[in-house]
Amino acid sequence: MELITATNAPEAIGPYSHAVRSGPLLFTSGQIPLNPETGILVNDNIKEQAQQVLINLRNVLQAAGLGMSNVVKTTVFLKDMAEFPILNEIYAEHFGEHAPARSTIQVAALPLGCRVEIEAIAEA
Repeated sequence: MELITATNAPEAIGPYSHAVRSGPLLFTSGQIPLNPETGILVNDNIKEQAQQVLINLRNVLQAAGLGMSNVVKTTVFLKDMAEFPILNEIYAEHFGEHAPARSTIQVAALPLGCRVEIEAIAEA
């Protein structure tokens, strides 16, 4: 098992790694919309938060030598399922034609009061 730390992603807000590589698979921790330079949440709207989450996810993948096209599964946690269409728009911008398997779950709360969190499984 190899622990992955991305220097251009926000520091973990708890005792966990950005990602863990096990064999050919990479498991990312959930990424939230923290600005990696300030450690502060971006604006409280789903569009900006989804953009930042996917940028952070991309940076974690890159730290492991992978990209969005290596992702085989994501899990999306949304504070409000009514924001699902906006999330889909931003998600499609970042994944393009690549369409990994995905689950989307509405939750009562997310870390630091954010609106969205995304974790991924990728294959080398």
